Amino acid sequence: MRAVTIPEPGGPEALVWAEVPDPEPGPGEVLVSVRASAVNRADLLQRQGHYPPPPGASAYPGLECSGVVAEVGPEVTGWAVGQEVCALLAGGGYAERVVVPAGQLLPVPAGVDPVDAAALPEVACTVWSNVVQVAGLAEGETLLVHGGGSGIGTFAIQLGAALGATVVATARSAKHDRLRELGAAHLVDYREQDFVEEVRRVTGGRGADVILDIMGAAYLGRNVSALATGGRLVVIGMQGGRRGELDLGALLAKRASVTATALRSRPVSEKAAIVAGVRGEVWPLVEAGRIRPVVDRRVPMADAAQAHRLVEASDHLGKVLLTVDPVG
Repeated sequence: MRAVTIPEPGGPEALVWAEVPDPEPGPGEVLVSVRASAVNRADLLQRQGHYPPPPGASAYPGLECSGVVAEVGPEVTGWAVGQEVCALLAGGGYAERVVVPAGQLLPVPAGVDPVDAAALPEVACTVWSNVVQVAGLAEGETLLVHGGGSGIGTFAIQLGAALGATVVATARSAKHDRLRELGAAHLVDYREQDFVEEVRRVTGGRGADVILDIMGAAYLGRNVSALATGGRLVVIGMQGGRRGELDLGALLAKRASVTATALRSRPVSEKAAIVAGVRGEVWPLVEAGRIRPVVDRRVPMADAAQAHRLVEASDHLGKVLLTVDPVG
């Protein structure tokens, strides 16, 4: 088969579409013939040599895919050859075939294009596990989403709105109209506006109950300032740096919490539990049309370098997909 390899870390040109050995499913695993994968920020970091795959995972980038079951390994039940699926991966999505633990497979939701389904698994699992399972977002609360135009952001906006929360999102002003269509009640241009002041303004001074943050250190202090009493800040990215100063007094005064999580490195059993929650609680919202995959564009997987350049420029909205004609 062919896959996107990284012979040496570097810029987008480091991605090489090459012939590689075919993977084989082991016990509890399923082989998927890939139709599409999606570009995530973690893929850019892996290409640069900063985010190696966890032990035992494929060396090729790609944290999600859609495709068709090509082979079912021993000890697998509930899946059959020919089924259309999408999957959460620890790596390997940038390939014509990938092996997936059976617990990380999801059926393609009814009404969703099988290629566009590749835009769902990683964002759905990330947002569900953090916004709902960790932060406990409830109906009537306010959710602040940083990076509203990203894949994570566009999904978080939709899920928050579907759960009955008031969603505030930060994004470039050029993306605001589209994000309102997805369910954002208030938009903040982070380049020209202070999101702390805007959150306080739209909440009558109360602040956000839940903040989903991709920036890390650069936003840490301001995020705490933007929290409501009893608020929950969940950090899932470090685009703004790793080290920041935390005012514990401000946190104590608000009886607030700060949690940092990662999905890729979790044990298979934990990922399976998250996937099961997504299938049971989120997939019905997708099938009802209340949440949809947001795809900026499709790029042939052989042109993965161009897709990485698009994501690095941050001019896209939602996901950039890498498509491939499946083998077999």
